[in-house]
Amino acid sequence: MVAAELPDDPEISGITSDSRAVQPGFLFVALKGVRRDGADFIEDALSRGAAALVTGPDVSTVGSVGIPVLVSPNPRRCYALLTANFYGKQPKTIAAVTGTNGKSSVVSFLRQIWCLNGHSAASLGTLGLESELASTPLNHTTPDPAVIHAHLARLAAGGVEHVAIEASSHGLDQHRMDGVGVNMSGFTNFSRDHLDYHGSLEHYLTAKSRLFGEVMSPGGVAVLNRNSCCLPMLMKICRERGHQVFQYGRHVPDVEPDDRNINLLDAKFTPAGLHLSVGYGRHIIDFEVGLLGAFQAENLLCAIGLAIADGIQFDAVIASMPKIVGVRGRMELVGESQLGARVFVDYAHTPDALRNALQALRPHISGRLTLVFGCGGERDRGKRTLMGRIGASLSDRTIVTDDNPRNEDAAKIRAEILKDCSNAVEIGDRAEAIAFGINQLGDGDALLIAGKGHETSQTFGGRVVDFDDAAVARATIGYQEA
Repeated sequence: MVAAELPDDPEISGITSDSRAVQPGFLFVALKGVRRDGADFIEDALSRGAAALVTGPDVSTVGSVGIPVLVSPNPRRCYALLTANFYGKQPKTIAAVTGTNGKSSVVSFLRQIWCLNGHSAASLGTLGLESELASTPLNHTTPDPAVIHAHLARLAAGGVEHVAIEASSHGLDQHRMDGVGVNMSGFTNFSRDHLDYHGSLEHYLTAKSRLFGEVMSPGGVAVLNRNSCCLPMLMKICRERGHQVFQYGRHVPDVEPDDRNINLLDAKFTPAGLHLSVGYGRHIIDFEVGLLGAFQAENLLCAIGLAIADGIQFDAVIASMPKIVGVRGRMELVGESQLGARVFVDYAHTPDALRNALQALRPHISGRLTLVFGCGGERDRGKRTLMGRIGASLSDRTIVTDDNPRNEDAAKIRAEILKDCSNAVEIGDRAEAIAFGINQLGDGDALLIAGKGHETSQTFGGRVVDFDDAAVARATIGYQEA
């Protein structure tokens, strides 16, 4: 980092990368984004009273601004580290979880296990900040560093010592997690997603692996999915960093039982959830949990591994299982039709997640399975045909509708999905599609509304309208509680 000629050493009262949030005495960090360059907003930040700037080396207008300027070759990492230093306090135990699918469920399950075992805990991610102190919505899965550290400092000041954070590939690639005192990390799974941003699966995985190779300090604890194709690479990174490794997942014959393996020995489906047999060391315990789908068993095991790594006894962790509840918008049972059919909402918006969700529901229903889904605009176009193919092969009836078209032509998005979705009905209006799906249901049937999960809005161009899949479904069926 290089400092320009400084007239004074100002007292900094806040840090932000959003010029609209600048107040007198703030440090403004000019970051180059995908669509906008923070350097274009330096004048706005100055007009609001910015006392200092951080920029990249390619910003040429900083010599005449009249306030201190720090020039960094990596302004995003600089911003994260400065913000961590500015806010100072962080909870003692911070577990970060990455992977394509399951992050929200894992951090929620871990927060619940901590709380059920006497710890004051919080989780932070797609569903916002959730804790005993407060619940606050957030704009991103892994927010801006100033948002992360402001919340961490507030939680620490309130006595919260355990926090679970979702570490998205965007957040890791953009250094938003740098400076967070991560001492435990979990990895769920890896499949196609966000290629519109990363460009390739290789770059996507590189971003994910930063959590273990750069963000978490050497000597941390890694909880890894042994059934993931990424395990050898992650193990190599962890060995080089001196991390202790726990593995979880489906039991394989050549894995000896020990105190660093959490094994899923058996999973049976019940109408209300799962009956699991889990081994840890020489212990084998059977228990039931109110979660639907085999993929939730793996998410639960990741959370169990992180809790054990934090020092909670295996028996105590398992004793918490009957009280674990699912995450809003994640295989959420939102109601039943008058004929007894069940309606579910899930966030599945990738091919792998959609496949898992449909396969997860099959064992829990006796009738037909209907799917309502679409794909978002201005996102990875390559997954649309794949998801259409999955819908056609794994559901009895598919209804293709709009997700968040953004600035794309919604009809063209639907057409790309329909290329390999031969059994589909096309209904662009999402509310009409949900109503049509519900009205087709009979006794023993189920409807899965996929793609938006917990989201409460829909985006068309520059217009954002209120839309909640669960609320629309409940209104259609007359709000009969499940």
